[in-house]
This record gives sequence, structure tokens and C-alpha cells, in this order.
Amino acid sequence: MPRTLLFNKPFNVLSQFTDRGVEGSERQTLSDFIDVPNVYPAGRLDRDSEGLLVLTSDGKLQNRIASPKFKQPKTYWVQVEGEPDDDALNQLRTGVDLKEGRTRPANVTAISEPDGLWPREPPIRIRKSVPDSWLSLTITEGRNRQVRRMTAAIGHPTLRLIRYSIGDWTLDGLVLGDWREI
Repeated sequence: MPRTLLFNKPFNVLSQFTDRGVEGSERQTLSDFIDVPNVYPAGRLDRDSEGLLVLTSDGKLQNRIASPKFKQPKTYWVQVEGEPDDDALNQLRTGVDLKEGRTRPANVTAISEPDGLWPREPPIRIRKSVPDSWLSLTITEGRNRQVRRMTAAIGHPTLRLIRYSIGDWTLDGLVLGDWREI
């Protein structure tokens, strides 16, 4: 019977079960939080990103989530430097040019800081002279560091990135560092 888990990945945790990095490094991995055999991440979430990660033993499900051909929507809460105006948000809505080509249009809205958001350790760098704001951004592709590169392309670098949902699965009710089986 296939198993599928939802995990709320903390900042600075690798989206893999072992660390093949520098000898003697002490980076945290999924194995520091999850002791379930034969489940693997469906897609990736960078070490400096937080939030929802789906792990499964079902290869077909893993492919449906990770493969861009299925256009699985993924929603992110993005804290950005500055306050994007309508023109900047419309650039995201129509697609932005990255070095490998134009992105698909994103669904984006300005939001307040999400309720119940856990503190990030270490905290983001705050600049008193530059405001920050939050966006809810949904994409249907998964290029390397895509959300960060999209917000940088419109002049609003990402300060904090939290994946809130993948398809119909969300972080709701999932404490940072915890997982549940679905």
C-alpha cells in the first residue's frame, strides 16, 4: 500500500534524507524529522525555503506532483523587499523573462502576513529604510529557484519563501517540523 506524507519543512533543512555535502557538515535533512521507510520527496524545496513538502512511496503520484507537464499548482507565501505596485504584480500575472525563457503566468495577490506564521530561525534581514510586504503567488511550473527569480525580475527580491500548498494539499494544521500521513 503506497504511503503519502505531508511535511512542514523548516528553513535550513535539505529536502533529502542524507547530506552528500561537505564531509563533517552538520546540515539537517529529512531524516532528522521523518522515520518512515521508502518515502521520497515529490519535487524539491530549497534549503532556504520553508513549508509544504509531499513525500510518497507512489512513483506515479511523485511524477504527477514533480513533472511540469502536469502543471500542478503550487502556492507560495512570499515576503518580498519593498511593496510591489500593480505594474509589478501584472508582470508576474503575464509571465516574466528568465534566462531560460518566459515563465507561465502566475496568480498573484498582495496579502497581509499570514496568520499563525511561525518565526523563522534565523530571522530574515530587516532594513529599516526598506519596507517589506507579502504576496500569495501560485505557479504551475517548477523551475530552479523560480519564485525567487521571478520576484527579483520585477525588482522585489524574496526575503522569505513558504510553500503553502501543492494542488489541494495545504499546510493547514501542520506545525513546523511535523508531518502527517494522508
